[in-house]
Amino acid sequence: MIPARIRRLTLSNFRTYRALQIDLDDRPVVLVGANGAGKTNLLEAVSLLTPGRGFRRATLDDVAATEGDGSWAVAAQVEGALGLATLGTGIEAPPARSTEQRRCRIDGEPVGSATAFLDHLSVIWLVPSMDSLFVGPGSERRRVLDRMALAVDPGHGTRVNALERSLRARNRLLEAERQDSQWLDAVEHETAEIAVAVAAGRAEAVRRLSAALAARRDDALFPSARIALGGWMETEIDCLPAVEIEDRYRATLRAGRARDAAAGRTLEGPHLSDLAVTYPGKEIAAADASTGEQKALLIGLVLAHASLIAEATGRAPVLLLDEVVAHLDPDRRRALFAWLERERAQVWMTGADPAAFADIAPRAAVFEIATGRAVRASSSMP
Repeated sequence: MIPARIRRLTLSNFRTYRALQIDLDDRPVVLVGANGAGKTNLLEAVSLLTPGRGFRRATLDDVAATEGDGSWAVAAQVEGALGLATLGTGIEAPPARSTEQRRCRIDGEPVGSATAFLDHLSVIWLVPSMDSLFVGPGSERRRVLDRMALAVDPGHGTRVNALERSLRARNRLLEAERQDSQWLDAVEHETAEIAVAVAAGRAEAVRRLSAALAARRDDALFPSARIALGGWMETEIDCLPAVEIEDRYRATLRAGRARDAAAGRTLEGPHLSDLAVTYPGKEIAAADASTGEQKALLIGLVLAHASLIAEATGRAPVLLLDEVVAHLDPDRRRALFAWLERERAQVWMTGADPAAFADIAPRAAVFEIATGRAVRASSSMP
């Protein structure tokens, strides 16, 4: 297995960083500093080297430095299975840009989207906003599941976006004063095809992730959750031919036109499916587990996902762990550090208290973060 590593990260006009360049080696990366210093901003920059809008889901303008010209750029020299490559993304300053779409480049050459980065780099994260994953709305669990599926199936994100567009088109037709049944038939025909493909992708991701979770069930400190995907389509995806499920969904959409028109949205389909998570230690839903148990389950889920990516791609992903260590007891900290070093994944960790990283700091590249700056701590010099 070849772990993917970021060897150099360069930021320009990105949030609190007007200009920054840091060079890295094989060691874990630890970012320490006061709250608000910009530690999470650095992790967010790395998360933008993947499809989507990063873990904050910020708009393109939001990440630009407030005192800049509206442009911003993130670039990384990456060492992976394909050797060295430079990945870059960002937007130009107005009026140079005509749209809000960010640009992506590999070794200076334009590529269609950040999906092309997946050939060189996989990035996964655990951030404070995910702490409510098990008790929050199903949409958040679908989003996390789709990111997990995307890491091993680069086409999954395109299908999810296509389903959202198709459903919006159907909703617009249903809103019309005089509905065009032929157009509705055509849109629903397309919607059903895409919906089944999305459901199949999620079902495959759950199957593979379940296997990865089962492989690490002996971890008492980060127990492996049991996961299952809800929804009739996902349940039957392994039992019936895809064309049969498509026909059934088309019939459901046709029969539900009046109801969906009144609701202003499509009320059945994989866009509403949910991920059921069970805490096996007590045989209860993860939503009913304690806060500490939920945190341990979440870490176990992320570690299993990292193992799945490594198995599927031959490359360990880059892990971003924002303010995770501070909430763990000493035994769990040591267990997490041991796993990270054993798997050889490049990990970026943040925290306000340097003492939380005492067990790994001698073997890590530690950076002290202040507004707009990242200074390597003298004790972490190679």
